[in-house]
Amino acid sequence: MNNYRFIVNPISGRGAGERAIQDINNFASSHGIAFDIVITERAGHAIQLARDAISDKKDVIVAVGGDGTANEVINGLMEAQVGLTNNAVMGVLGVGRGNDFAYGLGIPAGIKDGFDKIIQNQIKPIDVGLVTGGLYPQGRYFGNGVGIGFDAVVGFEALKMTKLHGFLSYIIAAIKTIFLYYNAPLVRLEYNNETITLRSLLISTMNGRRMGGGFLMAPRARMDDGSLNLCIAEEVSKARIFYLMLLFMKGTQEYQEEIHTAKIKNLKVTALEGSLPAHADGETICEDGTTVNIKIIPRAIDVIC
Repeated sequence: MNNYRFIVNPISGRGAGERAIQDINNFASSHGIAFDIVITERAGHAIQLARDAISDKKDVIVAVGGDGTANEVINGLMEAQVGLTNNAVMGVLGVGRGNDFAYGLGIPAGIKDGFDKIIQNQIKPIDVGLVTGGLYPQGRYFGNGVGIGFDAVVGFEALKMTKLHGFLSYIIAAIKTIFLYYNAPLVRLEYNNETITLRSLLISTMNGRRMGGGFLMAPRARMDDGSLNLCIAEEVSKARIFYLMLLFMKGTQEYQEEIHTAKIKNLKVTALEGSLPAHADGETICEDGTTVNIKIIPRAIDVIC
């Protein structure tokens, strides 16, 4: 019988994580599975809790929270591969603001529907990305994607909102960001043996399909194809940003003349003028960085999807 550990972020989703604890107890007990629950106490704590779960020989490690909690568990699992035998499977119960990583895995938000997927136990290996730069010169792993530029600032602004939740908070943050982040930096991008230089509104490097709870940055992305999906938006007018936002919500932005897409294994972004605000799975990589490097690690972890 599998032994489960649920790593719960109690403040995810404005307290939805804490409210989920009783439901997890009820669902897990009713299915007769062996389990325990641990609760995060600070930023970064889930990384250590995931490593501890590997050391404790847990078979399934479930991140209960949002994209940030899932990101920390991924980092714990990846770090545990160094010097430890990591045969654990990762699960996700999405109760956070965006739940974009869960979306990419086909896991519905919420405890009940998400728990149904956990019990079905359909497992597959997925790719994991690694981003280096800014606060993480040693690198930070990610499961869903890295945003540089406009979408990073949107995420930073959304985190400041205490009265709004979910996709609405990202919409309001995006509107605010249009007036905060209008002067796009001049950047050099190196990928697929090419180098291009342009003023870029945003640079999205996706393993999953969606960011911000509703923006389909890479609608045809697969998490198990050994590649990342690059989407670059050139600098445009404020009015054009509003229009492009609508297209990103539908996932139909690819054929606009300001949009460039590619399948890549590695990416180096350098700011020649201005700076690079960047996030990975919603976690801040830098607010004013100069260089960001990204690469894919194929089939790095097993997940329930």
